[in-house]
Amino acid sequence: MPDTPALAHVAIIMDGNGRWAKQRNLPRTAGHRRGIEATRAIIEACVQHEIRYLTLFAFSSENWKRPKTEISVLMDLFVESLQSEVQSLNEKGVCLRFLGHRPGFSDGLCKQIQQAEELTRTNDTLFLNIAMGYGGRWDILQAVENIVEDVVHERLAVEDIDEALLEEHLVTHGIPAPDLFIRTGGEKRISNFLLWQLAYTELYFSDILWPDFNPDELEKAFENYRVRQRRFGLIQEQLA
Repeated sequence: MPDTPALAHVAIIMDGNGRWAKQRNLPRTAGHRRGIEATRAIIEACVQHEIRYLTLFAFSSENWKRPKTEISVLMDLFVESLQSEVQSLNEKGVCLRFLGHRPGFSDGLCKQIQQAEELTRTNDTLFLNIAMGYGGRWDILQAVENIVEDVVHERLAVEDIDEALLEEHLVTHGIPAPDLFIRTGGEKRISNFLLWQLAYTELYFSDILWPDFNPDELEKAFENYRVRQRRFGLIQEQLA
């Protein structure tokens, strides 16, 4: 069997904060705070494993439908986390990039995002992408809208449109497709996350709730990936 390609990009849906808190008769906010601790440990583990890209699904476009009180707490946690974590991430050489639709975010959060991206812009130890206000369908739709606008204004010809062009208009442009997708919390779906980008990604589902997902659990996912054979539509004989 051919060697599995090197693991360069890991994408994670961090699911289970609310259920973790409920199991302990705690408010959901306690689960989100514990989830931040888990996130910190996983980022550090990825740096140690020399992963080049890590994309975390922090807040989906569908999450806006949650109770307003929970959304408010989550937004406050995002601001708080950026204030407390960005300097440490910068010292570790982490480059932060935020993916998603931002109009629903407060001016304060948008300012924190902009400052974090600017501070870490030249780092290259780990490229950390935080998907906030993100949805895979929205991503593809906004790419199509931008392409149509270019065609209407004759900046682009219809015959120029291909997969590569569409990828250039996705918010993940310049980022390679994920090699490994991980979802915690026991659910086995991708929930509108990186729909285009996950076309040939290896999928791994863990029953562990995100606050309990630690570097040892991450290593299990990596070991599972290492025994996969990635075919990208080819047959085994072609790979051999």
